[in-house]
Amino acid sequence: MHAAPSSAPLVPARWFDGLSSKARPVLVGLQPGPKGPSLVLHPLAQPGAQALTLEHAHVGWPEAWNARRPQARVTVDLRSHGSLEIDAVADWHAALSAAGGRPGLAQRMQTRWSVLLGVLAISVVGLALFYRYGTPWAATQLTRHVPLAWETAMADNALRQMDADLLKPSKLPPERQAALRARFDALAHQVPPALQRYPGYAPALTLAFRSGMGANAFALPGGAIVMTDDLVKAAAEEKLSDDALVGVLAHEIGHVVHRHTTRMVVEQGVLNIGLGLALGDVSSVISTGGSLLTGLAYRRNHEREADCFAIALMAQAQLPTRPMADLLLAIAHDTHDEEPAQAKPPRQGASTPRVPGPIWSLLSSHPDTEARATELRAGHAPHCPRP
Repeated sequence: MHAAPSSAPLVPARWFDGLSSKARPVLVGLQPGPKGPSLVLHPLAQPGAQALTLEHAHVGWPEAWNARRPQARVTVDLRSHGSLEIDAVADWHAALSAAGGRPGLAQRMQTRWSVLLGVLAISVVGLALFYRYGTPWAATQLTRHVPLAWETAMADNALRQMDADLLKPSKLPPERQAALRARFDALAHQVPPALQRYPGYAPALTLAFRSGMGANAFALPGGAIVMTDDLVKAAAEEKLSDDALVGVLAHEIGHVVHRHTTRMVVEQGVLNIGLGLALGDVSSVISTGGSLLTGLAYRRNHEREADCFAIALMAQAQLPTRPMADLLLAIAHDTHDEEPAQAKPPRQGASTPRVPGPIWSLLSSHPDTEARATELRAGHAPHCPRP
């Protein structure tokens, strides 16, 4: 703040300096500056009093929200120096323009449709790119720093809750469990370094059996994989070899190796932060709905990644993927025909989706079953990286 002469036309105003409730008459001058106009106050009640100059950053510059209907009075926030009231609105805007004042983006959006639509278009594109590429990339990078011990603790707690509420002990004969576990262990030891999404991430892969939730298999973070008795039974009823079950287990190992559950937690956090920054304070309904739909889309991507992993791992083990495809289709058709449909608990990845209908395709966490089966039979999918 300092005294400065003003050669530009002066605008009469009332100054409320914050020290007194009484307005002080002043003349306001506006001068060009490198970072925007500065404002100069010339007190009229005190002849010879020193003028007060406020730099551009120290003034809360008012904005005109309608170019055709200017406000009847302009109020200028002087921060710690109080405020101004100006009745000569046209003179104020003319002086501001002569001093190099330019409307900000918010004001241009309010007064020009072309600017508003342009900003909206850029925002939509930016949000789409953030959702499609930015969020998964950020989640993948952040997941590298999540300790394995945290994943293991979360998995142990989740399995305890499921055992208490949903799951029951397996009724498979011990020798049958041992045979499948031996196939699982052999497969787990054949995961090549090229398939490791996170170098140095080496969770202990374990297979457990449960009953009580239909034909299913799911992976928990940290390496625990659960297969249900009904899934084993479904493969036997379809007269499929154990290669079908091994293919399902390869898919679930893919979920573990890609750390999909942990990535989902991080992705939702990154997405919510991004939506908050972009949209501000949104309602819980919009936030929850957006998280649900985007979460389903991310899970579909995770399912595709796990399928690609299974195809590559089965090729590494020189095992066919066709039996797995036949098992997926058989279970999907059986599930689609059930009335009512069985409720399933949240899980990292399941290999038994429904056959999608028009609405279910939007709300399903799995890609189309027929398309998946076709890709698994072929042993490759267009979206899978070439070996």
